[in-house]
Amino acid sequence: MVATGSSADENRNATNDPGPTAPDVTPNRIELTGVSKRYGGIVALNDVHLTVRPGEVHALLGENGAGKSTLINVASGTTEPDRGTITFDGVVVDHLTPRLAADLGIAVVHQHPAVMADLTVAENLRVAVPKQFLDGPGGREATMRAMLDDVGFTAHLEDRVENLGVAEKHLLELAKALAVKPRLLILDEPTAPLGRESVDMLFSAVRSLAADGVSVVYITHRLAEVREIADRVTVLRDGIFRGEHPVTEVTDDDLLALIVGRQLEYALPPKHQVSESDNLDLLVDSLSGDGFHDFSLQARSGEIVGIAGIVGNGQSDLLRALAGLDTFDGRVEIKGRSVSASELRSGAAYMPADRKAEGLFGALSVRENASVSALPGLRGRFLLSRTKELEAVRKEFDDLRVKTPSVDSSINSLSGGNQQKVVMSRALLAQPLMLVADEPTQGVDVGARAEIYRILREVSLSGVPVVVASSDAKELEGLCDRVIVMSSGESVAELTGDDITEDAIVGSAIRAHARTRQETTRRRGGSTRRQRFLRGDYAPVAVLAMVMVGLGAYVYQDNDRYLSAFNTTSVQMLVAALGFIALGQTICLLIGGIDLSVGPLAGFLVVVGSFFMTIDKSGAIVVVGLLVMLAVAAFVGLVNGGLVRFAGFTAVAATLAMFVALQGMALVLRDVPGGYISRSVTDAIAHKFGRFPLVFILLVVVAVLMEVALRRTRWGLRLRAVGSDQDAARKVGIRVTRTMLGAYVLTSVFVFLGSVILLAQLGIGDPLQGEGYTLTSIAAVVLGGTSLLGGRGTFVGTFLGAGLSIQVLNATVFLGLSQAWVYFFEGALIVAAAVIYSQVRGRLSARTT
Repeated sequence: MVATGSSADENRNATNDPGPTAPDVTPNRIELTGVSKRYGGIVALNDVHLTVRPGEVHALLGENGAGKSTLINVASGTTEPDRGTITFDGVVVDHLTPRLAADLGIAVVHQHPAVMADLTVAENLRVAVPKQFLDGPGGREATMRAMLDDVGFTAHLEDRVENLGVAEKHLLELAKALAVKPRLLILDEPTAPLGRESVDMLFSAVRSLAADGVSVVYITHRLAEVREIADRVTVLRDGIFRGEHPVTEVTDDDLLALIVGRQLEYALPPKHQVSESDNLDLLVDSLSGDGFHDFSLQARSGEIVGIAGIVGNGQSDLLRALAGLDTFDGRVEIKGRSVSASELRSGAAYMPADRKAEGLFGALSVRENASVSALPGLRGRFLLSRTKELEAVRKEFDDLRVKTPSVDSSINSLSGGNQQKVVMSRALLAQPLMLVADEPTQGVDVGARAEIYRILREVSLSGVPVVVASSDAKELEGLCDRVIVMSSGESVAELTGDDITEDAIVGSAIRAHARTRQETTRRRGGSTRRQRFLRGDYAPVAVLAMVMVGLGAYVYQDNDRYLSAFNTTSVQMLVAALGFIALGQTICLLIGGIDLSVGPLAGFLVVVGSFFMTIDKSGAIVVVGLLVMLAVAAFVGLVNGGLVRFAGFTAVAATLAMFVALQGMALVLRDVPGGYISRSVTDAIAHKFGRFPLVFILLVVVAVLMEVALRRTRWGLRLRAVGSDQDAARKVGIRVTRTMLGAYVLTSVFVFLGSVILLAQLGIGDPLQGEGYTLTSIAAVVLGGTSLLGGRGTFVGTFLGAGLSIQVLNATVFLGLSQAWVYFFEGALIVAAAVIYSQVRGRLSARTT
């Protein structure tokens, strides 16, 4: 057989016969086969297929609610399908998770960027990008800067993400995805908030990736982009696979028919024929504010005014001022009547570009989100008329074809495009003086886009001024009667009539941008060090330190015994007990939770310890007692975390239940104080080095180490990421459940440390002595600047907050004040700190975004 084979090969070589062509056995990059997913009674996907080849750009199209995002969540491991097979590079993948997807080389640019607002730009990169991709030539900072420069992102690495604009958040999301050198890149509506310059940069990057063999799934509602960038296209409708075609072999009309299931008259409504006799409905004269200056415009009845320009040049700032949300200088007249910012705030309807952060009430239903601005007009004789509300909401939903399981469903259950339609419905239901829309069709499918265009035109024809900002110059060309191009916060061109063309809009913006590019880059590319400090977590620490020094100096001036050895040692012992408990509370608050059970847990642990540490017990029994206390604390933390994570309890409900349970159990063990603690135990715990108790030194060391861990380790980043945005944290591969359970357990472990010190101070098992530590620990954490909403804070600040709380208590004694003054001063400090920090950060955010 060998000889025969050799002979055959020789004969083919002799005749130059290449023989039979070997079949192409290169596996597809990813195959989703028979994928189905239901949410309750709603079918999101039903037997869907998607095949993506190596090195191709594959467009995924469909209306809002068609199942695109669900399918992509399945492909990226964020959602587990009910049925179906996932094959990656020829290998079937069971139980795909975000972490496994990242290991396989799957990267996603989400429609709503998976960024954590409370973290800095650099921290978002560190938490989402594996370490090996960050340690490049020149060091980590240089590598991250290069990643951001590649996508045109100019903000500072230490800028907090909450202060970035919508487009900048999308560019950061894109930089994270490209940084991992993916084998499969999924882009979900990536160009929606971007200007033409950024879009061109993105398309160039996509073509380069595809040429290197990277597969790209590109989700969009813009058919022109499909023609420009994609090789093949798959269409979904109502969660069902409708077809797959090479882009060159299918027409736009065919695609539209597949997408919407009907012949769609996709056309912009005819423009209004403006004449000089038409009334002047809107006059803006010399308007200036944060981000724009000396802006003027006029609009006559029926006109739609468009605001254009490269993203970040003051368009959004101007619209916020026209909606009355930001202060301004200058004059705004509607139908000849001058209106103030407060009148605009109550009378103008505003559609924000970032609907997730500014346009939606996450805790309200779809119906409530739509009707909340129109409630005065939906009243019955005395109260809100449910019938009127439902009729009004359903009419708007029918006009915009909002897809929702029920008007009483959670707004978070809707797709991004349908959420945008709800925002539009709310604006229309309010019957506004003026409609201000920032990127009104962002993330909206072609069918709903046509409806939005039609409704905007009808609103303008009804006599309500309409001002629209869009990064899509083609959209402005077809929709608007007047377009004003902005650059660096000022108007640089005004186009009307036939002069409104995509080329003219883009050309005006680019020419102006080129003239001011250096200045704009300097303005946007770096907030000052002072601004970053005031927005950061250490501004409260500095304020606390100054307050403590000032208070100490005042009390010492009044009574020189304030700094005596006895007093300073006593204060440090009190700070140590509160400080450890407050450090634990900080961990819980950083993940967006709270632990109301810390006080009773401390009291309960003291009672438990009082059975093991009396004078007749040996050293071994004392050690056993400490271990039992630690085990009890860890168990309580695990139960608290389990109730929150698995049983669906809110953090307040879960830990309040534990508060009551622990208080009751402590009273069962000792209904009156008892169990005197051995002097040798209390002496050991209260051991001093000069004026400094050992436990206080330990508190300082632990607070510093925890601060370093919070800033420099992945544990700290995960903790703050979960507190900032659980959904985004899960999408970047963080194990949210493990992080939350660990946080609650660690909180209780710190309470154990505080209870040991408290036990030495009391010298007896008293079941009622821990209660006050719950509110006092929360006060210390808030004084230290940790957010009650999670995601940001500092252990050093908490340490100083605990110190200030005890210092205030101690100062009232030396000043001869009553106990009531303690609560007054503590409350006043908390309120003052909250007001000062929020005002400073709010003003800085408004000034730089």
